[in-house]
Amino acid sequence: MDDTQARTPVAPDGRLGTAAEHPGFSDPRYLCRRAAVAALARGLRVGDPSPTVAYSDSEERTWRAVHRALWTAQGEHACRAVLKAREQAPIPADRIPQHAEVGSRLRQLTGFDFTAAGGVVENKRFLGSMAEGYFHAVQFVRHPAMPLFTPEPDVLHDVFGHGIHLASPDFAEVYRLIGEAARRIDDEDVLQMISDVYWFTLEYGVLHEDGTPKAYGAALLSSYGEIRRLTRARVRPLDITAVLATDYDITGYQPVLFGARALSEVADTLGGFLEQLDDDSAPRFGRAATS
Repeated sequence: MDDTQARTPVAPDGRLGTAAEHPGFSDPRYLCRRAAVAALARGLRVGDPSPTVAYSDSEERTWRAVHRALWTAQGEHACRAVLKAREQAPIPADRIPQHAEVGSRLRQLTGFDFTAAGGVVENKRFLGSMAEGYFHAVQFVRHPAMPLFTPEPDVLHDVFGHGIHLASPDFAEVYRLIGEAARRIDDEDVLQMISDVYWFTLEYGVLHEDGTPKAYGAALLSSYGEIRRLTRARVRPLDITAVLATDYDITGYQPVLFGARALSEVADTLGGFLEQLDDDSAPRFGRAATS
């Protein structure tokens, strides 16, 4: 196993702890609030209007604190395509935007919209919905005690990461490429292959600019700690075979990333891989059947 578990979140006092020790996994009061917000999405179909969330003063303070930190960190460590996209993205500094507000702006820019999710969404629905211009996004807010790292996606991750992406036609086209492939696939192993490639590109992708790795992946863009340690990660050339052979832990910092020279290279690499996929593709890529 790689050293993901050793990459630990940083508490406000500088103390290190494992991702499993994050208060977002153990604080009963927080977990109750998280569950209540997540429950608002229960039973919604893709494209249904997202519910309005009445955010607390504490949640709004968390948003403002993270906004200040991320805006600066992105300016230093994000790629040029991201910085251009965020100029148009719906990211207010003083408050948490509702899904309806984010979606209205994204529809004007790229035709995409947020559709509400309560948490993890199965691959077929999550990935396939991108072909129709919908991105599943959650509405709950990360734990206030450690606002600069979250071991699971939250509204900050979705707005500061995917919201920026989907303000850009170039990024939106990559989402659609993935969505169109997933929409025609039913085999769970092949869908997981698409999910793994999505993870190392749209969540954790890096571009090399002027000899320096710059973040474009949404998970990097929305994690102050992770984007600032970007130069410490092992960045390998973007190669689908290598991506599919690399393990990852969704709750911790990623020690291995994959980099390309430009977003067009990412689109071309993904396009070449995705267009050859069908429901019988898993064995060709060394993936054993799960059934």
